[in-house]
Amino acid sequence: MRAEAARVRRLQRLEKVRAHAKQAAALEAARAEVTLAQLEALAARTEAMAADYRGRTGLRDGLELRQLGQFVAGLTGINNTTRGDALQAQQLADAKQQELALAERRRVAVEDRARLGERALAQRLQTPVLGSRRAVGTGLE
Repeated sequence: MRAEAARVRRLQRLEKVRAHAKQAAALEAARAEVTLAQLEALAARTEAMAADYRGRTGLRDGLELRQLGQFVAGLTGINNTTRGDALQAQQLADAKQQELALAERRRVAVEDRARLGERALAQRLQTPVLGSRRAVGTGLE
């Protein structure tokens, strides 16, 4: 009986630890999603800037054309780098979401085991209901 009660207490402590681990995983996943959103917004802004500069036509000479081309090429390079960073952030965010799902499954499994242990312990602690004596005869009396 004591061993079973100790097991239930251990499972309850483990459930608390798993809940904290799930909370930490959720925080990491949220941070990864925020980083991803920021990188995607930055990539969209640099793409829009490059498209805006690319469309300019009021240039006076070749020097302005060359400078504009270099500037647009620089913006395109920044955009490509940012897109690559966003792709890595997407992969990281997906991994963090998977870790969060795993942490939740672990927490639920421990919670279920703790509840089963509590029920089993409660059943053992209940006093058994004694049945009436066994009837003798056919009951046609």
